[in-house]
Amino acid sequence: MPSDRVDVSVVVAVYNTMPYLTACLNSLVEQSIGHDRMEVIAVDDGSTDGSGEELDRFAEKHPNLFTVLRQPNSGGPARPSNRALDVASGRYVYFVGADDYLGPEALERMVAAADEWGSDVLVGKMEGVNGRSIHQGLFDGNRPDLDLYDSPLKWLLSNCKLFRRDLVETHKLRFPEDMRIGSDQPFTIEALVRAKRISVLADYTCYYAVTREDGGNITQGEVEIYTRLECAERLFPFIAGILEPGPRRDAILHRHTMWELTKPLRENLLELDEDGRKDVCARVATIVDRYVTDDVMALLPIWRRVRLRLAQRGDLERLYEAIRADAAKTAYPITLKKGRVYLGYVGFEDPAAGLPDDLFEITKGLRRRLKEQVRAVEAKRVGNDVKVTVRTPFTGPDADDPATVGLALAPRGVQERTPVEGTTLTRDPGGQGVTLTARIPLMPLIASGRGKHTLRLIVRTSAEDYDVAIPAGMTAVKGIMWHRAMPYLLTVNGDARGSTAILTRRIGPRAVAGRVRRATSKLRGGGN
Repeated sequence: MPSDRVDVSVVVAVYNTMPYLTACLNSLVEQSIGHDRMEVIAVDDGSTDGSGEELDRFAEKHPNLFTVLRQPNSGGPARPSNRALDVASGRYVYFVGADDYLGPEALERMVAAADEWGSDVLVGKMEGVNGRSIHQGLFDGNRPDLDLYDSPLKWLLSNCKLFRRDLVETHKLRFPEDMRIGSDQPFTIEALVRAKRISVLADYTCYYAVTREDGGNITQGEVEIYTRLECAERLFPFIAGILEPGPRRDAILHRHTMWELTKPLRENLLELDEDGRKDVCARVATIVDRYVTDDVMALLPIWRRVRLRLAQRGDLERLYEAIRADAAKTAYPITLKKGRVYLGYVGFEDPAAGLPDDLFEITKGLRRRLKEQVRAVEAKRVGNDVKVTVRTPFTGPDADDPATVGLALAPRGVQERTPVEGTTLTRDPGGQGVTLTARIPLMPLIASGRGKHTLRLIVRTSAEDYDVAIPAGMTAVKGIMWHRAMPYLLTVNGDARGSTAILTRRIGPRAVAGRVRRATSKLRGGGN
């Protein structure tokens, strides 16, 4: 049996995780901290795939390291994790998913850092394996003292962290055993709220989170809509119970509104019968009414906040319309009016919907949408100029206002943008877009000596000016120009990033001679 006093107790809840379990257990055996400073408490939750036998094999080989407990299948990791906590003896406790594994120095480095910094909770750097997505914003550097509410930590609420066991026992922290998914989040959230110091160790990858080839990870696969909803119904009141109303509570609820609360309002909602749809929307509406403030709503992407408001109002037909439109990857128009920018999403400027314009204002993601929907659709040389045509999705009273929308050139190596003078803006038939046309003189570009000029779209609003490189969607233009008796190669095409670029490059004597030889060769060939 393990020692009665160790630095860290590692908890592994196990249910049918072969062959990944073997890699997990090997990574624990190989920890540089040494077997005398750690214990592994593995709880077999009624496995039927040989996981229990694998635990026995490791326990037999390393009897002073492993304690194996068994119980009938409980349906989730909460009960086995609680059982392990009841017998843990370490100064710290660390939870490892049985699908995952640790870096060889993980425990040694985390315990040393927690001791040095006085951490109640320490997050070791995590990386995904087999396509597993792990938010990396938290791991841009070591942080001995982290603010939970003003950091990316709220997006990483799994229990794969080092917890000081005195904190766990003082506040009697345990996992709610009646939650089918997400049972680690109440535990982790309360530990983070109660902790006097939270730290991040980012200079070593401690934890490797694995996506199983069979899709068997509990929270990574398709979670049935009611299971996700039940999770939200537990999390929101729990968080409200430990945090007073205000910015700190909103910071945490923003994460859960983004994730658990809007998940039930996706395409699989339409797979339910009408009674089921009404039930889901009514339950979502109850949570929104009670816990989702306007400040939280304002932080959400437009499609999420509009769907939540439609569910809250019981406007199910427009909600279904929005879900179908997004599934069809509808490109929505962008409305410019009174110095503000709005997305023409379902319900916008629809009196029957009764939704305020503010709900559709694009505060985030405008640049991404412009990159997706704006295109340079034509470029051609006209004498010593290049004529470019750019199509945009703009509508609204300011859509064709040159004071609001324009083109600019970004010369290589220069921060300032040079406006393209004389740009004309024309509303497309039907009013679902505006086309910009500009004639750009080439001689000044050559004279500047910059070589490359990227075409950019400028959108001026009362809040800020948006400056976006315009993707290329036209046939390339190539030709020769002369400036001060010297030849230049002109190219208008997409650059390495796909942005529309005008390239002017001087042709050296050798290149000129080569072109002459090739032209002469063609003439001779044509004469034979």
